[in-house]
Amino acid sequence: MEKADKRCAIVRATLDLVAEQGFHGAPMALVAERAGVAAGTIYRYFESKDVLINEVFLYLEERFFAAVMEHYPEGAPVRERFLHIGGVLVRYCIGAPLEFRFLEQFHNSPYGVAHCREKFFNKDNRDLITELFGEALDSGIVKDLPLPVLFGLAFGPLLDICRDHILHFIELDDELISRCVEACWDAIRR
Repeated sequence: MEKADKRCAIVRATLDLVAEQGFHGAPMALVAERAGVAAGTIYRYFESKDVLINEVFLYLEERFFAAVMEHYPEGAPVRERFLHIGGVLVRYCIGAPLEFRFLEQFHNSPYGVAHCREKFFNKDNRDLITELFGEALDSGIVKDLPLPVLFGLAFGPLLDICRDHILHFIELDDELISRCVEACWDAIRR
């Protein structure tokens, strides 16, 4: 197996194991076994399990942002850009349930807390979505609430409906996705 292939296999094995069994159910020995590499091989690519988990998250974040940027309505009104991002978020999550489960666990762990703290409070580490919300706040388009509250109101319900779709409690189609994203916009707009 080539070097890049081994690294990909380790990332994929970690993603799958964490999604299936949680962080504690994904020891490095099991990751190595699932990836088809020797346990020591992992440490050639990743300094520690913490580094590996953060790398998997960054890999998924890059994939999500690549999906968001496809047909992103740059320069469009805030509402239109929000609707695009919300729709992509839902379609991405329901289209990749293992990735969604990994991301849920990541965001509800100390890893996710550190990531969110960096996103919300480090002005030098802003992303497209954080910038969009900043623009919406500055122009008075959305309710004057702290950024974490706006994110929770906007994206929390969308993540819940993704989970409900994956668990077969509801069946999301394009129309229902659009209506749900609109409802989340309505929750934060002035």
